[in-house]
Amino acid sequence: MNTIYPAKKIITMNPARPHASHVAVRDGCILGAGSLEELEGWGEYELDQRFADKVIMPGFVEGHSHGMEGTLWSYTYVGYFDRMNPDGEIQPGIKSIAAVIERLQEVDAGLSDPDEALPGWQLDPIYFDNERVTREHLDQVSATRPIGLLHASGHIVNVNSKALELAGLLRTGIDNPGVPLGDDGMPTGELKGPEVMGLVAQYVGFDQDFLAVDKPGLANFGKLCVRSGVTTATDLASRLAPELVDMMQDVISADEYPARIVSLLFHGGVSPDDLIKRAHELKAQSSEKLRLGMIKVVVDGSIQGFSARMRAPGYYNGAANGLWYISPQHLEQILGDSLKTGLHVHTHTNGDEATELLFKILTTGVC
Repeated sequence: MNTIYPAKKIITMNPARPHASHVAVRDGCILGAGSLEELEGWGEYELDQRFADKVIMPGFVEGHSHGMEGTLWSYTYVGYFDRMNPDGEIQPGIKSIAAVIERLQEVDAGLSDPDEALPGWQLDPIYFDNERVTREHLDQVSATRPIGLLHASGHIVNVNSKALELAGLLRTGIDNPGVPLGDDGMPTGELKGPEVMGLVAQYVGFDQDFLAVDKPGLANFGKLCVRSGVTTATDLASRLAPELVDMMQDVISADEYPARIVSLLFHGGVSPDDLIKRAHELKAQSSEKLRLGMIKVVVDGSIQGFSARMRAPGYYNGAANGLWYISPQHLEQILGDSLKTGLHVHTHTNGDEATELLFKILTTGVC
């Protein structure tokens, strides 16, 4: 039995026939969109009026999103652009470092515990005439509570002195490309890449896994999908611990959850062999609304954070070259073993040197 749904308007996104009045469905698949008379040709049907006063259009597929955004909305928004939160409220953009500090000071004044962490997100200093945020900036907000601001790229976090102290990083003698140092030999408070970001995450109010989404955050992510017209969205890097997968299955499988989520397993922190094994385990757990068993490999950092790997002549502002997040040998093994065993791999390469490395591996017999 077919079901035909009349609607106020159906936007087909087909320029040859941009609008229709009815859509026919059989066993969850769309048969066609057109007039009632045209769709009657598909055979016996029942007419369902639930969308009669609605506008229907195809759902969008969001190919690069992260479920953690739903969780991040519980923290302080410090992005440059105005942005709508899951409840439909516009959060105003912040246009300078001084305004970021002022916003954080407002939040700080409302916290009763002087030791409570203050996490923020979506910082993007590239819009501040490339002035970098430092621990001294954030120390103006508080010297007692740890503060951490996740960059819009997700590849950098800025922290204050207290956070560095708690993580054992408020000292000289650190030699790590992900920990820029000031003229005094001390960390500036800008920490680049998952390795060093993970050292402070637990102290600044983030879970140790920056990529994870919690249960309320997953519900918020579904709301964001609805507000964007998205019906399938990627969670494009997650460690997918067993307890997280169980929670995602429970939340997403509910009839009222509005989107299909495609969650990819992040390569970091495990050997290539264990990564491939875990991906196959996850693939077997895929469901209609939660698709698993794909891998995300992050090769380098971000362009705007100057942590992407660039070919000569490098960055226009003279910044040092960026960070490798994976060795060529591990990248080659992951790509080869994944593709040979039928696993999909999504690779993040922002800088042209990183992209060149990927192409070199893919064109020298590994596949």
